[in-house]
Amino acid sequence: MLSNSPFAKEDLVTVGEALHIAEDITGDYYKFSLGQWKRHRYDVKTASALRPKDLRPNAFALLSKCSRRGNRFDLPTRKRDFYLICLQDRQILRAVKRDRNVSLLSLMVYVFTHELVHIVRFCNFYQRFDVKGIGKEEEERIVHGTTFDILKDSSLPSMNYILDSYSGHRICEMALS
Repeated sequence: MLSNSPFAKEDLVTVGEALHIAEDITGDYYKFSLGQWKRHRYDVKTASALRPKDLRPNAFALLSKCSRRGNRFDLPTRKRDFYLICLQDRQILRAVKRDRNVSLLSLMVYVFTHELVHIVRFCNFYQRFDVKGIGKEEEERIVHGTTFDILKDSSLPSMNYILDSYSGHRICEMALS
């Protein structure tokens, strides 16, 4: 079983900053207003809040799709979908420690941007979440390309290095909850 090696408190500040940056640049890319972002429901969990089934040995994040009713008076057919970005703290921290050219801030902006592009695509019905096989590979290719387009002109330290290093890797897994 994988251990839950959580981010330290100072890392969580960096993770929060990275999410804010990723939301801003992804929103700019798609020309979203604040109201449009709110229609894309998601939350972020780190290792300390993950269940063992949410841990992955070879990914920086697991994207899960969940459903719930808006309130107890809603009909069962009125479920609202939302997504969980389950960060794999252990793998992220290992990558930062292994390569001094990778900063936690830049890597997290990359991971969040990648996941947010998936969420935008799923929420806007560009792709089904439960796609399999060749369709899933095509989705990853599109998302990697879009993530690169969003981040290629970034002035974040080490971003160009990260874009080059992870250009051929799949860093997200997806699961229904």
